[in-house]
Amino acid sequence: MNFTPEIIDLFFGGLKKQGPGDDAYTLRALRRLPTQQFSVVVDAGCGTGRQTLILAKELNALIHAIDTHQPFLNELARCAQKVGIDHLIQTHCMDMKDIPSIFPQIDLLWSEGAAYTIGFSNALKSWASVVNPSGFVVVSELSWLHNKIPNTVKEFFLSVYPDMHTIKQICEIAETAGYQVLETFILPKETWVKDYYDILEPRAKNLLDHPDSSVRDFAADIIKEIKIFHCSEESYGYAFFILQRV
Repeated sequence: MNFTPEIIDLFFGGLKKQGPGDDAYTLRALRRLPTQQFSVVVDAGCGTGRQTLILAKELNALIHAIDTHQPFLNELARCAQKVGIDHLIQTHCMDMKDIPSIFPQIDLLWSEGAAYTIGFSNALKSWASVVNPSGFVVVSELSWLHNKIPNTVKEFFLSVYPDMHTIKQICEIAETAGYQVLETFILPKETWVKDYYDILEPRAKNLLDHPDSSVRDFAADIIKEIKIFHCSEESYGYAFFILQRV
């Protein structure tokens, strides 16, 4: 599926979050770090910046917010100004793969549900080249949670995300890339539904009759994804990985 700007706006415009997540779990991950003092903080694939705002408020530090969709960044800037922390957020419309060429020294790199867009393994390797020694990467990634996977779920992800790994495999990937795994934890099911699937599903259903076939196809894909989620038997989910550069 081609994620055109028009499709992104139709389906994800106005949403507080563009994927599974929750403020409480962002805070949980942040507070698990052994320090809260960082000079350079990058939020890669920030979307409209739900977690970016939390990072800025909690750390009271400048957050470099990166996304390829300018309307998301505009919304983040508006929200930051509304709550009086616009001086703590600097937006950058750019691809995550270009982070090493723009930010040669990073103390904390944060990325919720977005690293897969440049390949999860590739993202960790690329970022390792610019995360300072003893610096941190905090990332959430779609993961297999157990071996009993319904066939319909397995077939679905073979077609949409064949590179999905188990938590153990992701930890091994992180260690190979040059990180120590400090902690992992799984996002509960409700973080997929609240403010995400509960809004996205009716929106997708309303777009099934859209005159643009690409929009209709994307709507059908979204509805199928949500159906798979509800019959998944919790065989997959998003997990946070708190990593330290060694």
